[in-house]
Amino acid sequence: MEIELSQFYSRLGTIALILLLGFLLGKLKLISKKTNQEITNLLLVIFMPASLFMAFPSSYDKASADLFFSGLLGGVLVMSMLIILAKAIFNKKFFGEELSYESQFGLVFNNATFLGYPIVSSTFGPNGILAYCGFIIAFNIALFSYGIWLFEHKITFKLIRSVIFNPNIIAVILGMVLFLLNIKLPNLVTDAVGFVGGATTPLSIICIGFMLSQSKIFRVLKKWRLAITAITQLIVGPLATWGMLTLLNFPPEVVQVCTLIEALPTATSLGLFAVKYGGNAIEASELVTISTIFSMITMPIMVMLLLG
Repeated sequence: MEIELSQFYSRLGTIALILLLGFLLGKLKLISKKTNQEITNLLLVIFMPASLFMAFPSSYDKASADLFFSGLLGGVLVMSMLIILAKAIFNKKFFGEELSYESQFGLVFNNATFLGYPIVSSTFGPNGILAYCGFIIAFNIALFSYGIWLFEHKITFKLIRSVIFNPNIIAVILGMVLFLLNIKLPNLVTDAVGFVGGATTPLSIICIGFMLSQSKIFRVLKKWRLAITAITQLIVGPLATWGMLTLLNFPPEVVQVCTLIEALPTATSLGLFAVKYGGNAIEASELVTISTIFSMITMPIMVMLLLG
């Protein structure tokens, strides 16, 4: 299975226009930081879980189940590999004490949630989303366990609870259970959840556009350490993911989806985690910004080289 490049670039252009809308709304102050934070919370708690829940087919079939579990296994392997690579590349001796953990976070965790879902759904359709659902379980478990540990360096009950009760994980597991047991919900329920989940794509991209509008882009581009971290993440991530999953003979859909996800910029949650758990909040947010900017150049190249 290969991506139709012209179709992919067309959809990428559509996403860019929505991103520009979010940027303009921020510059014109039609969206405030408080409003953006509230929308972000709704996306994480309501809209994204609804879209993930609806990703499963209405009736059971073995091919779809195999694709989901292949995506889950692929996600576990990719997360494990990236954690090892991040520790090796951004170690304190080589990279210095400053920004070491933020850089590791940036390599391991990218924007698989806000940007990943709309790009995967528009590029690959239902089969891609099934693989994505499996991947996102591994991603969220790693994000809310190892991602927090990177800053706090301790395991707490609160950390474990945040993983267990993460709405996105609950939604995927619930959708998977209903799918495997071939349980069908009333059309009234599925229609309502489907309409809510449909808002995920535009809202998530608008939020990213707003975040870019609040950054001092030209000042950020001058920071070489941030640039090295961003370029490393955007090139090493997809190359290593494609190579490992291809070597292990994973289904083409899983290879495509995971590689595309790893070509995305650093997760927007890096800035939030740094604030909450005592990291370098300013440079963490700047890393998200520069990674997002660079990805506009690197992602089409990675897709053309690896998936086209």
